[in-house]
Amino acid sequence: LSVDMAHAVHPNYASKHEKGHAPAMNEGMVIKTNTNQRYATNGVTGFVVRELGRRCGTPVQEFAVRNDCPCGSTIGPILTANTGMRAVDLGMPQLSMHSCREMMGKSDLTFANRLFRAFYTDFREVDDALETK
Repeated sequence: LSVDMAHAVHPNYASKHEKGHAPAMNEGMVIKTNTNQRYATNGVTGFVVRELGRRCGTPVQEFAVRNDCPCGSTIGPILTANTGMRAVDLGMPQLSMHSCREMMGKSDLTFANRLFRAFYTDFREVDDALETK
């Protein structure tokens, strides 16, 4: 897991988000995806997190960066490139990232705690059930 924060949809800048990929505060953890590989998430790792969320009753949201908008990166792609480990980039949604008025939802801390516990207790079972060809 490569975890930090995720951009929640800001009401003043909703057009900066892809339709259907609009993370909201207090609605669960966010799987972050970028077609330019700025995040480590791929189909398999995203599935694993969605399955862990389903098992522990934690909602999971999706965030995909618009192709015409630049974005930062995380340590996830560096870890996967240098170690060969699979990784997924996750975050708790927050408004106004990098500003003096950052804010996030309290419920998302509970959701994160549940998902992290599920990762440590259920990952092996979920991973072993994957069928790769």
